[in-house]
Amino acid sequence: MEPFEFASAARIIFGDGSASQLPQLARDMGSHALLVTDSFQPDSVSRLIDALRSATLRLTHFPVSGEPTVELIDEAKAIAASAGCDLVISIGGGSVIDTGKASAALIPNEGEVLNFLEVIGAGRKLSADPLPFIALPTTAGTGAEVSKNAVLGSKAHRVKVSLRDNRMLADIALVDPQLTHSVPPTVTASTGMDALTQVLEPFVSHLANPLTDGMCAEGLRRAGRSLRRVYAAPDDAEARRDMALTSLLGGLALANAKLGAVHGFAGVLGGMYDAPHGAICAALLPPVMEANIKALRAREPENPAARRYEFAAQFLLFDNDATAQDAMDWISETSRLFDISGLGAYGLREEDFDEIVAKSSVSSSMKGNPIVLTEAELRDILHAAY
Repeated sequence: MEPFEFASAARIIFGDGSASQLPQLARDMGSHALLVTDSFQPDSVSRLIDALRSATLRLTHFPVSGEPTVELIDEAKAIAASAGCDLVISIGGGSVIDTGKASAALIPNEGEVLNFLEVIGAGRKLSADPLPFIALPTTAGTGAEVSKNAVLGSKAHRVKVSLRDNRMLADIALVDPQLTHSVPPTVTASTGMDALTQVLEPFVSHLANPLTDGMCAEGLRRAGRSLRRVYAAPDDAEARRDMALTSLLGGLALANAKLGAVHGFAGVLGGMYDAPHGAICAALLPPVMEANIKALRAREPENPAARRYEFAAQFLLFDNDATAQDAMDWISETSRLFDISGLGAYGLREEDFDEIVAKSSVSSSMKGNPIVLTEAELRDILHAAY
């Protein structure tokens, strides 16, 4: 067994109704919170905001729409610093949580956001510790509440990159599956596919370890029994709990075992085209699986990842005889049931393939892939996902 380490949020609270603990938890951590939410709040989130206001906690509300960008974080940092915020709370999907996470990290650190970003920035390390940070996800997809990075878009560079530091892990990840009940079917579908991807990629990653293996196996089982159910029956409480836990487990796994080619591509594609992250993952997952398995058999037949794809299929499909091809077929059929389009529907053009491959090859997520894929293999994946 190779040595490994594991990092996570300081405290994880999971369960129906657990969001009611937020006012007391927040009051114990600070007196003036930067509150990051989606621009539109369902009733469940509005009630939480009212409860925070009633808890003698000062709030500077920062509603956001769309995915976080370098410019957005610079704005949040300036607002929070001017207001004197000593705590950050995010209530929302992955974009909201990443906005809060990045803001909490950078408010105490001088300089523009770009200075701290990998790949396109200077990659400076944080000199000051982040502000206390509480994350409450309202979707079951990214697992951002327990990851140590925030994915930010740069319009100027047409790419998404990460701000990353172990100290960015949330002080409290408060996961209440009831907050996901109001998520519309299209978002349930795309975030669910992301959650599935994030328990598969760390499982076959060359950086997998015994702790992440157990989390991924459990997440694959729960996604297998509930991903389609939660789309067909949005008020199925058991299915909502399963997918909220799958998302949490995926976040824990990816933070410690990395991801792979699906997310290596997804960060680049998300920066270049207006497409939901989960829809990108859904389109890429089967062709990436196929490319990885072919490459492993051809160049590294002893690599344990080839067998791990078979195990993943067995967990996902509850069938000890299931093969990787069976899993690919199930994932493709699920995408069709969810009416998730190929990447061409979001503006992908073949003339952009060279740029996409070049950027994806150096992305952080690509480093977790079980085998290094050639440029030709990466181009074939894009063709297949088109």
